[in-house]
Amino acid sequence: MTLSKSLITLLLGTGILQASSLAVYQDKTFYSYTPQQNFIGFAQNIQAKCKGSTLPIGEMSMCPPEDRLCKLLTHVEQLKEKEAGIQANIKVLEQLISLPQPSTFDAVAWINAASLTGEEEARLSTLSNKLKKELNIEQNNFQKQAPRTIALKTLKTCQSELEITIPHGIHFSTLYEANMQEDKEVEVTQFLSIVNRSGIDIEAKSANFYYRASHQYVNPIHFNPWIVSKYVPRVKRMYKKSMMKMSMPMEMSMVEDEAMAAGDVAPMPVASYEDAREYKINNLTLPSTGVPLEVKLLSWKAPLHCNVRTYPYVNTRAFHVCSFSPKFQIDSNRWKIKSSDVVLNENAVGEYRDGTYNLYTKVEEDIQIQRTPIVQKERETGIFGGTARKKDGFTIRLTNKSDKEKTLTVIDRIPTSTTEEIKSKLLSVKSDKKVDYKMLKDGKIEMHIALAAHESKKIDILFEIAYDKDLKVNY
Repeated sequence: MTLSKSLITLLLGTGILQASSLAVYQDKTFYSYTPQQNFIGFAQNIQAKCKGSTLPIGEMSMCPPEDRLCKLLTHVEQLKEKEAGIQANIKVLEQLISLPQPSTFDAVAWINAASLTGEEEARLSTLSNKLKKELNIEQNNFQKQAPRTIALKTLKTCQSELEITIPHGIHFSTLYEANMQEDKEVEVTQFLSIVNRSGIDIEAKSANFYYRASHQYVNPIHFNPWIVSKYVPRVKRMYKKSMMKMSMPMEMSMVEDEAMAAGDVAPMPVASYEDAREYKINNLTLPSTGVPLEVKLLSWKAPLHCNVRTYPYVNTRAFHVCSFSPKFQIDSNRWKIKSSDVVLNENAVGEYRDGTYNLYTKVEEDIQIQRTPIVQKERETGIFGGTARKKDGFTIRLTNKSDKEKTLTVIDRIPTSTTEEIKSKLLSVKSDKKVDYKMLKDGKIEMHIALAAHESKKIDILFEIAYDKDLKVNY
């Protein structure tokens, strides 16, 4: 009993998947598999090893017709041939028109011939323009998926596992999504986004992704005693400048481009979080399309605390900040923020600070803030004994433009001194109503403000700087 061609192909593909592995680092990628043929792909600057021995790599005049990228390249070549054929027809038509005119003139025949010639020339010109546009689109599609149009192969056959080192074209990044539930709980979902534009379609049973370079140079360091000895002047020596410079490995930047999607249905990849900056995916099908493949890594929940803050001395805009304690290390500080599946911010920023993780979710558009210095005539400078005392300050105006009550934390500052010769102190924080504030170290003032609907509040902050009358101060 014989097996059908499709069944044989399926069995071979399954064997390749089971025997293959992928390791993606920030500087290069290692792809190991059992080859069924010498063809590799449309890659660039790659290396191949079989049982640890380097294999020579050469170009192919004809790529395998069943390969996905080869089909696309063949279509591009066919469009080129069609467009070249139309250009040849246009040239022949122009030569016919330029032939010597006959001695006898038949007006009707010439009119008919001119009409037919004009129609054919217009048809060929229109068709040529359409083919040029289609050719340009398909060429761009191929360029987004592979770095070259000439296929590569191993010049020697590898009967065991073949390891391909790919320096460019395969990149990955982690994406985070925060879904906040009434500012009390956050559900964090981490995704792995992978892009392949190396020119090699990847089929891997096991794929590992590392947020580090594969090549790291660590300079050996050994203990040296710290010697104290009698000082002896050293003789100065002249040295020539060395022209040699040490070069450090550079991490590749992640560039993602949209391209044509793969046509075959692949097994659903299963991703796992192995460790901080280390991930694993089973049953990975990663065609070289340039289209990001996003795989869910893990999801977890944590208690959440949110408030509105503003730092008027830096920026007179208020913003929402939500804090939580991560259950896993956060590897990337770019977030997509949602609230009950409504997108609040597609590109939010987060950071570790003071033992927690802070998400800067959105700008508070309903609160208007102004910060102005106290006018010059209200400043007072006096000299008592040998000490000059200078009073200064600023005014903060807060306006709630919405129909709802708003609460926010206002963080501002007064000058702080690093020398005993200059002293600074807070004199007052004044408003129509009592302000809930705390004076913290380094001149930091933290105020907790509640604004009713459409309420405005003015806060005057005064401070004093004392210094020797002969000193000049700047702040």
